[in-house]
Amino acid sequence: MADDNQKQPQASEHEEELTLTNRQGHPVTDNQNVRTVGNRGPITLENYNFLEKISHFDRERIPERVVHARGAGAHGVFEAYGTAGDEPISKYTRAKLFQEKGKQTPVFVRFSTVVHGNHSPETLRDPRGFATKFYTEDGNWDLVGNNLKIFFIRDPLKFPDMVHAFKPDPVTNVQDMERFFDFLANSPESTHMATFLFSPWGIPANYRQMQGSGVNTYKWVNKDGEAVLIKYHWEPVEQGIQNLTQEQANQVQGLDFNHATVDLYDAIDRGEYPEWELCVQIMSDDYHPELDFDPLDPTKLWPEDQFPFLPVGKMTLNRNPVDYFTEVEQVAFGTGVLVDGLDFSDDKLLQGRTFSYSDTQRHRVGANYQQLPINAPKSNVATNQSGGQMRYEPDTAPKQNPHVNYEPSSLGGLKEAPKAGADHEPHYYDVNLMRQKLDRPNDFAQAGETYRNFEDWERNELVANIAANLAQCADVISDKFIANLQQADTEYAQRVTDELAKIKADPSNKPLHRANKAAKLAQEKGHDAKPY
Repeated sequence: MADDNQKQPQASEHEEELTLTNRQGHPVTDNQNVRTVGNRGPITLENYNFLEKISHFDRERIPERVVHARGAGAHGVFEAYGTAGDEPISKYTRAKLFQEKGKQTPVFVRFSTVVHGNHSPETLRDPRGFATKFYTEDGNWDLVGNNLKIFFIRDPLKFPDMVHAFKPDPVTNVQDMERFFDFLANSPESTHMATFLFSPWGIPANYRQMQGSGVNTYKWVNKDGEAVLIKYHWEPVEQGIQNLTQEQANQVQGLDFNHATVDLYDAIDRGEYPEWELCVQIMSDDYHPELDFDPLDPTKLWPEDQFPFLPVGKMTLNRNPVDYFTEVEQVAFGTGVLVDGLDFSDDKLLQGRTFSYSDTQRHRVGANYQQLPINAPKSNVATNQSGGQMRYEPDTAPKQNPHVNYEPSSLGGLKEAPKAGADHEPHYYDVNLMRQKLDRPNDFAQAGETYRNFEDWERNELVANIAANLAQCADVISDKFIANLQQADTEYAQRVTDELAKIKADPSNKPLHRANKAAKLAQEKGHDAKPY
């Protein structure tokens, strides 16, 4: 028996900092063995630490994002220039984060692929998400966009169908280019986006060396309530822009399929912080009959010669996440998360996204997702909301009467904030409610311009990629898609037609579906093995 005067060993302060506990804060003294009847079992129901550990493990994956599932992220800072081009930015917006030269705002950015799943290769042809959360003094602002400056569709009603067509077949669970091009061919407004996607711009070399765009049209509002239309663009600074051909992407994927996440993490870890300049295009808030497209149409580019890029600030990413799940996976963005001085346009797709994004986050992360540290604003939060799953603190002001969770009240409840400027009150139109597309769809002109503006090697890659994928489609689909290309540019359509005929005439290309070809190759190249 131990000497009564012998002191029991005491944990050092450093050891206490490293002590394993359960979620209740109880120290765990044995993390190797469950409690059993004898050392062979069975186990008993009172194994609290085991039950807590395994039940949490069973729930470690929140529902995967339907789109933008595969992602990487980083923290950083946005520094304002105080100007939009050569003019004071206050002429256009009263948003506080832009007003002072040198003013810094913390940010978190999540890059992503759009269509494919959480562990899909980062070399796949796909738009890339570029979502930025600004933790401003007026609360959060989310600028949610992509690397490409346009989109496939202009009406939110088509979005679920678009994603279904691009996602795996519901029967085979394999992405099928026939389904993909079936949607494109029957949605002529997508011709411009397809021209970008199947060019090298459809596979950025990594996340650091790609552009970003808000895609949709927004508004800026000044102190007098006057508004202008805005397009946002992130332009890489020192690191430049790089894209991959399909062959180069295949080579990268053959080595590893996480290259873009590794590239971003390692660059920041080395102190080579990527930087982007935030530029805006500004247009007066009206119909603009002089244009051959509607400025609210997200399938269109605003011509730079008429609406130049005006730099308004610079973003630097300088800190990697401490924990991927807590920060990159649980971060939640929404196009409706705007601060005073920023506003919505009438862009139908933007207004559809504004409901969808936040509704998705409530389903995916929970009703109180804004209380998570990665999503919580740095400014004070005081709401009259209460309850809901996983709510862990009340949103109350320091002097608020805790008995009053409603407004208005004379008993010490929350009060409305004073206005920072005049309300923006756009004049709406004396028109009928209707279900119609924009009256200047002009679905093909910019697709042709984009094709002609590409360099020779980009056009060659575009034609080869489209033809290779159309070869997997029924004639009715390829004919309809090429008819769309014909309206964009006759040379564009003819080159795809010729390349498609060449692929179909080559016996070595049978079967034409790449997934079937890969399955056949695996069977031919596989080595026999004896059972063990």
